[in-house]
Amino acid sequence: MATQSISVSKPQTTSYSRDLEVIYGIWLRDFKKFWREKSRLWGGVARPILWLLILGSSLKPVVSSASLAGGVDYTHYIFPGVIGLTLIFATMQSAISIIWDREFGFLKEVLAAPVSRIAIIIGKVLGGATQATLQGIITLAFAPLIGLTLTPISIIELIIVMFGVSFALSALGVVIASRMSSFEGFGTISNFVVMPMYFLSGGIYPTATAPAWMQPFISINPLSYGVDALRHITIGQGAFPFGLDVAFLAGFAVIMSVIALWLFKRE
Repeated sequence: MATQSISVSKPQTTSYSRDLEVIYGIWLRDFKKFWREKSRLWGGVARPILWLLILGSSLKPVVSSASLAGGVDYTHYIFPGVIGLTLIFATMQSAISIIWDREFGFLKEVLAAPVSRIAIIIGKVLGGATQATLQGIITLAFAPLIGLTLTPISIIELIIVMFGVSFALSALGVVIASRMSSFEGFGTISNFVVMPMYFLSGGIYPTATAPAWMQPFISINPLSYGVDALRHITIGQGAFPFGLDVAFLAGFAVIMSVIALWLFKRE
C-alpha cells in the first residue's frame, strides 16, 4: 500500500513542478522583453505628466464648480484614474506579445508541449500584471508633486490593489489577443475597449453624474471598480464599497481566465 501511495503522488508532484516552471519561464521571458523596451518605461513617466498636469489643470475649474464630495481637490480626485489609465494601457501592450509569439511560432511550440494550458495563461497574465504594476508604481511617484500625501501603509495597499487590477485587466488582454492574428487588428480592438472603459470608469468625473443609460455600462466595467478601490485608499472616497471592488475584480479575473483557457484549448 505504501508503494502504491508513492507511485500515485510522485507524478502529481512532477506535474505541479512542471507547471510552476512554465509559469515562471513565461513570466520571466515577458518581463525581460519589457525591461529591454525602455520606451514603455518612458511611457509610464510621460502619461501621468500629460494627464495630471495638462488634463487636470484644464478641467479643474469646470469640475470643481460641481463641488466634488468632501471638497477634494480635482487633481487628487483624478490621480487614481491616471493610475488606472496607466494600468490598462500597460496590460493591453503586454498582451501584444501573444500575437508576436503566434507570428514567430513560439506560441505553437508552447501549446504543443506537455504542459497545462492554464499554466501558460497564468504565466502570461502574471507577466502583464507585473509590467503594469511597475508602471503604476512610477505613476505613484508623482503623488508628492500634486500635494497628495501617502503613508507607507497606503503605498503598500495601493501596490497590492494595482497588482489585482492589473491581473484582471491582463486576463482581459489575453482573451482579446488570443483571437487576433495581426498587430493592426489588436490595436483597433484594444483602442475600442480601452478608451470606453476608461471614460466609463469614473477616472476623470464622478460616475454618479453620468446619464442613466450609462450606469449599466459603468456597473459592468472592471476598471470602474479598480479606480474606485484606488480612490478609497488615496482620498478615502468611493462610489462602491471597497469589498465590492475587490470581489468584482477577483470574479472578473477568474471569468476572463476561464474564457482564455477555453480559447487556448481551441488553438
